Amino acid sequence: MSSRKFEVISPWPASGDQPEAIKKVVEYFNNGKDSVVLHGATGTGKSATTAWIIEKLNMPTLILTPNKVLAAQLATELRELLPNNAVRFFVSHFAYYRPEAYMPTTDTFIEKDSAIDDSIERLRHEATTALLTRKDTVIVSSVSAIYGLGRPEEYLKQALEITAGETLDRDTMIKELVKMNYMRNDEVLERGRFRVRGDTVDIIPADSELAIRINFFGDEVESLALLEPISLSEVENPPKVLIFPQTHHMVNEEVFKRALLTIKAELAEELEKLEKAGKILEAQRLKHRTNNDLEQLELTGTCKGIENYSRHFDERSTGSAPSTLVDYFPKDFLLVLDESHQTAPQVEAMYHGDQSRKRTLVEFGFRLPSALDNRPLKGEEFWKKISKTLFLSATPAERELTKANGAVVDLMIRPTGLVDPEVVVLPNKDRLLVLAQEIKERVSVNERTLITTLTKRQAEQLNDFLIEQNFKTRFLHSEIDTVERIQILRELRSGKIDVLVGVNLLREGLDLPEVSLVAVLDADTEGFLRSATSLIQTIGRAARNPRGKVILFADRRTPAMEKAIDETNKRRAKQVAYNILNGITPKALIKPMVDLIYRSASDQQAKPKERDGTLSVVELIQELESEIQYYANSMKEMSKNLRFEEAAAMRDQISELQKELKELREIAR
Repeated sequence: MSSRKFEVISPWPASGDQPEAIKKVVEYFNNGKDSVVLHGATGTGKSATTAWIIEKLNMPTLILTPNKVLAAQLATELRELLPNNAVRFFVSHFAYYRPEAYMPTTDTFIEKDSAIDDSIERLRHEATTALLTRKDTVIVSSVSAIYGLGRPEEYLKQALEITAGETLDRDTMIKELVKMNYMRNDEVLERGRFRVRGDTVDIIPADSELAIRINFFGDEVESLALLEPISLSEVENPPKVLIFPQTHHMVNEEVFKRALLTIKAELAEELEKLEKAGKILEAQRLKHRTNNDLEQLELTGTCKGIENYSRHFDERSTGSAPSTLVDYFPKDFLLVLDESHQTAPQVEAMYHGDQSRKRTLVEFGFRLPSALDNRPLKGEEFWKKISKTLFLSATPAERELTKANGAVVDLMIRPTGLVDPEVVVLPNKDRLLVLAQEIKERVSVNERTLITTLTKRQAEQLNDFLIEQNFKTRFLHSEIDTVERIQILRELRSGKIDVLVGVNLLREGLDLPEVSLVAVLDADTEGFLRSATSLIQTIGRAARNPRGKVILFADRRTPAMEKAIDETNKRRAKQVAYNILNGITPKALIKPMVDLIYRSASDQQAKPKERDGTLSVVELIQELESEIQYYANSMKEMSKNLRFEEAAAMRDQISELQKELKELREIAR
């Protein structure tokens, strides 16, 4: 196993209160603390600070985020900061997932339906491979890290190590590859496949984009090479390679046979219980479905919904925790919970939601009780596996503060000198006229406004009012698809839109430095959307601009408002004092705008041209085929760089173009 140390490479040194924050966090952990809260404001460089903490502690790290988009952003940033270390990405591999479910009230059974994203599946294998072969590994993950993954000891045990010059029978090696779930395809070389041509075997491992070429001379491995899979040009000649199984759920033949017997035994036991309870329909249903699965398992080694029998294949006891990504880490590692006020509750809630659905399936004879053990970790099971936790949030919740027990470190100073926005409270009377005047001032200096409302209808009405006032306004809501959402945000930044109105879409994850005004309507309405945490996060959307201002429209001050205002004012005072002491003038960090829809897949590839209206149908078909190829290449590039939201935009664009192409081809017939 590689023992390389973590090393941060950055053109900018730690600044502001970053050096002190790094020092305090590391001291807390080195002095025996198992939980620390890093209380950071928006834009204070939490990602870089986290990288420096990892470097100082020099231990494998799991970073959990509340969603895929944040995970991808953070993984990209950390790859730039830790370029010589293994920064890997692990999220759900489902491009689409509809779980198996039954609704008794309408007697409706919903079959499981899913599609696996091959690129994400490769990245998942890349993550587990790094954990088992390198100590300098950081995994950035969503909460899918707490779902069953297969036993790491079996995954490692089944791995095949091949060394140049060793004695190895080619046919024996091929049998081992088949046992590891690799499939032979002598025509097309793809991930998880291998081909045999005389004394040469080519394979693309589950965790790689490169192919491995194994050249034999008799029973000797004459040479090894890593190849670019399309051109087959050599990239490297390694002395040895380690090929991991094509699936994380590895089971040897003896265990597989025992599992079939224990499934049959559980079926007999459950059928007896159902029949004694007079549940004849449920018993017949369970018998039919399970016997069909057993038949498929015996014939092919797999079946639809095989994960529901994972307890049998893992040889676990009833109710025991499954192996997850966490089990691939060594005993002593660092857990970082990004946006911990969201992520910690997610971790603790996943088990209960999963069990509620599966208990219904078991009760009505759709699944054996062992399906309940194909599950995410319980909250208490998860925390027992963690030795050190860094909670990262601008609004840490009580659970994090309790676990930290006083080990709270502030990170409030922004490297750019930007301070938290001014917060003012104005009455609801005449708020539309006040808003119009405030927006007009922003438009005059080429700045933008965000407005958050309580309801979708209220947002639509406000949007209509602002349009009547000749403002360029858009309403951002949950039904807007990925392509349009990206385009709206880009138009806001570029000035094509002055104002963006929304409900609950304007908190975490929006980096819009052109926004200098955030308005919150009905700030005194108590509830989730106007909690102290939500208000603080919303206020943070104006912290990227030197002229940042937040207006809370309210007729009274609720405890949540008081807490949010006090927290913001405390940060602002500290930041202003630091700037005065160090002679810093706040500057906005304006990130370049990129056209996400027409981003080139390579420097040589041009954006598609406008179509000529005089083209024939055949010529239009050729143009469309060219555009589809362009977007396909761009989608692959976005996916490779973990920009999955942009890749989704490309995918949606391809879908629309393919419909158009189909219509043109029908016309051409």
